[in-house]
Amino acid sequence: MAGPRISLDQWRALVTVVDAGGYAQAAEQLHKTQSTVSYAVQRIEDGLGVPVFTREGRRAVLTPAGHVLYRRGRALIHQAESAEKAAASLAAGWEPELRIAVEMIFPTWLLLQCLQSYAANHPETRIELYESVLEGTDELLEQSRVDLGIASRVPPAFVGDSLMRVRFLPVAAADHPLHRLGREVTREDLGEYRHIVIRDSGTRRTREGAWEVSEQRWTVSHKATSIRALRMGLGFSWVAEEIVREELSSGVLRPLPLNEGSERWTTLYLVHAESVGPGTRHLAELIRNAVRRCASRGGADTTWRP
Repeated sequence: MAGPRISLDQWRALVTVVDAGGYAQAAEQLHKTQSTVSYAVQRIEDGLGVPVFTREGRRAVLTPAGHVLYRRGRALIHQAESAEKAAASLAAGWEPELRIAVEMIFPTWLLLQCLQSYAANHPETRIELYESVLEGTDELLEQSRVDLGIASRVPPAFVGDSLMRVRFLPVAAADHPLHRLGREVTREDLGEYRHIVIRDSGTRRTREGAWEVSEQRWTVSHKATSIRALRMGLGFSWVAEEIVREELSSGVLRPLPLNEGSERWTTLYLVHAESVGPGTRHLAELIRNAVRRCASRGGADTTWRP
């Protein structure tokens, strides 16, 4: 296969002429003579057999073909710069892929903001995200399938730091029969209705994830499914306050007035694998800082206050 007829420097000359507004300005930006820049653009026209510029008075303007070549040239330069940046990151030890397991109760919007902040400086890094529950997070860490975890406990032989506390509330749809009792709800009352539970994503399932409060139980695999079931009035559940904040604010879901157990708390930890690279450490710091900022807006250091 024949190699490209146009060099990257020639494409850069064309793009700079357009962006800078002329040959003289492009020559100044590129630290080249104006004749060198002009010759580079001419080589593109000769090599591809299409005119790039046309004269309108004293101004050189792009032809229709020139517009196409300009856009393609910009893309080529961007790809080349991205490749060089990726190579520099790899040479410095930055991982080409980050693998992270995150408990479903961690605020999704906050996680995505952290990933976007990381990607802004390292767009070439691939992110492998596992949305896990209880034992599933532990297993992903223990099996070395992830390098970083946000877990509800620190697995044995791992190191982790307390990240945030999460508040769970018992909720049901506003028109659920439990809200129509007109009094405090008891454990016996709960036993008459369906309990919506999110399944432990691990295989061992050695930890108790939900109270045994009803023989009627639906176990689902994702928080989106559980929230949809709650909105439809199909049952009740203890859910992390943050993941149903919109539903609570709108009144679609309402906290149940339990006579006991009206709130539960758990702590999330940021857990590292034994040996991680600079990319993983940087993402961990982005997550810590994001949680601190959110907590400080609520006047607390460790308790989640959106």
